Amino acid sequence: MSTPAPYLYRAASERPYFSADAETYLAPTPLRDLTTSRPLRVLSQDDLAFWQTYGYVVVRDAISPGAAKSLLEFTWEFQGLDPDRPETWYQEREFRSDLDRDLHVYGFVEAYHHQLLWDSRQTERVHDAFADVWDCEELWVTLDRLNLNPPNRGSRSRSLIEATDEGFDIELHWDVDTTLSVLPQRVQGIIALNDTQPELGGFQCAPDLFRRFEEWKLTQPADRDPIRPALDRAEFPVVRPDLQAGDLLIFNGLLAHGVAPNLSDSGVRAVQYLSMMPALTEHEQLRASRVESWRTLSTPDWNGTLLGDATLHESLRYGPATLNDLGRKLLGLDPWSVRESGR
Repeated sequence: MSTPAPYLYRAASERPYFSADAETYLAPTPLRDLTTSRPLRVLSQDDLAFWQTYGYVVVRDAISPGAAKSLLEFTWEFQGLDPDRPETWYQEREFRSDLDRDLHVYGFVEAYHHQLLWDSRQTERVHDAFADVWDCEELWVTLDRLNLNPPNRGSRSRSLIEATDEGFDIELHWDVDTTLSVLPQRVQGIIALNDTQPELGGFQCAPDLFRRFEEWKLTQPADRDPIRPALDRAEFPVVRPDLQAGDLLIFNGLLAHGVAPNLSDSGVRAVQYLSMMPALTEHEQLRASRVESWRTLSTPDWNGTLLGDATLHESLRYGPATLNDLGRKLLGLDPWSVRESGR
């Protein structure tokens, strides 16, 4: 979604959040320093303190294990893969671009609007956890996809992707430019669709680097990479949080994170990508685009890495998801308050 770069849209919140794209936000107080103004709904005070200190927090049973299992089954079915026949996981296929190939290697699944995806998004416990992080109830949910990552070998080997010395690295990176004088605020999240196991790889991060970031950056050269940390892992260990099916992990965009490769013999790592940001109600172009994407099942256009399925697009498979009252607000279809309804 293209927007006029100089203009920042005010979020539909009493807090002064501003953004042009509903991805990164400017705020007078960084989220790690925020003093909440309303009672916590899901997080405990210890959870909030951990989030602000280390850059991530795990919300147990954000959705039910049964809901996670249904999503996992859909993820197999959508791609035409048989969970009991590993040979189906590595079938050769034509790729539309290098990006398409890379996304296949990494395990991205190009479904965005199936009912099961929306069921997670419009779950009250999920919304309330993000509301605690932002200290803001009036949120929009990201229209994001799934990930199913089989063992990284054959047609899914990471060696197929040319290595680089700088810029994005799936192993460890930041989601924002960390060399900016005013650091933007960004929040990401994943819901585990199965239990984590060390050999399956999956989400990893450097929480002590987040905690000591200001100290660390003073030791770095002025021309350091803005999104890939040159990290001493002995000093700043990279850890993999334990997640069970249905758990939600929320992390700060300033937390160096990545996805470790799947080194197992036959297991898979599966998640739903899901985050929420303060609603940009006055950004009518973006709001209308979100609603149209849901209504027509068109691939969301907020990010150039969202490609849609090459074999059979989801708009040809099923109809629009049914939204509850919360889901309608999280999409932008309904306003969060009377104040917004005058748009």
